[in-house]
Amino acid sequence: MKQRYPIALFSTIALSVAIVLTSCSGLKSSSQSQTQNGKIAVSVTFDAMAEFAKAVGGNHVSITTIIPDGTEPHDFEPKAKDMAKLTTAKVFIYNGLGMENWASKAISSANNSSLVTVDASNGTVPLKETSDEDNKGKNDPHVWLSLQGAETEVNNIGAGLEKADPAHASDYKKNVQTFTENLEQLRQEYMTKFQSAPRKDFVTGHAAFAYLCRDFSLKQNSVEDVFASGEPSASRLTDLIQYCKDNQVKTIFSEKMVSPAVSNTLAKEVGAKVKTIYTIESKEDNKSYLERIKQDLDEIDAALTESR
Repeated sequence: MKQRYPIALFSTIALSVAIVLTSCSGLKSSSQSQTQNGKIAVSVTFDAMAEFAKAVGGNHVSITTIIPDGTEPHDFEPKAKDMAKLTTAKVFIYNGLGMENWASKAISSANNSSLVTVDASNGTVPLKETSDEDNKGKNDPHVWLSLQGAETEVNNIGAGLEKADPAHASDYKKNVQTFTENLEQLRQEYMTKFQSAPRKDFVTGHAAFAYLCRDFSLKQNSVEDVFASGEPSASRLTDLIQYCKDNQVKTIFSEKMVSPAVSNTLAKEVGAKVKTIYTIESKEDNKSYLERIKQDLDEIDAALTESR
């Protein structure tokens, strides 16, 4: 991944231009339809938010994802056409915790008085970056990779859809209940598995799984920090190699949207295999959120229980 923070000057200028353009188009939003084929128009930032909105909204919502598939959400800077989507949306759902640092400007520039905005992570107790000096103290945004975090986000999305479309509030409540029950069932299943696992730590390409680790009292040891700010230093890689050897690590995880080069190098040095793990930032293998998070949990469980 590229350096995700801070925003470059040209991006700030581009965003300012986009604000002007969408402010003008936003004047028309009150007269434009916020429904599509009888469904309320919902704009979301990236795939995890789309998955949650689909699970809660069902047949009552038409979802548009602003960040294109294959684009790293942390690196994304909206253009005028992206911002314009909010002028005709009824609901805007974003993750928060700094994941979309352009969201507040996009909301204000939309000039859409009836837009319901949902900060999906609202109410989450945030974790902070501690290892990287440039990003120390910033919120870790990867809350959707936690089952408990996902439950918080789904509840917030449900509340937003109920506000935007009270006629179908009972359906949204029912869908939230169904989805959170599925999350809780998974949490209980893997809590039992992880409690009996002989080890509690695993190695990842970048530190995206801190909230998941908090759910289950696990520990991630990562090649790159929370913001995947670049390849690790030689000393960091040396430390990781020694850690993997000392702990007889057999699996190194890599994410689909991150170059596996460093993970491959590390795995070769310590005689481990590289396994792909999902971050659910973009569509992956045509699988749902629940399918992907369960596969992640299965892969982590296998890594925790393989012989040393």
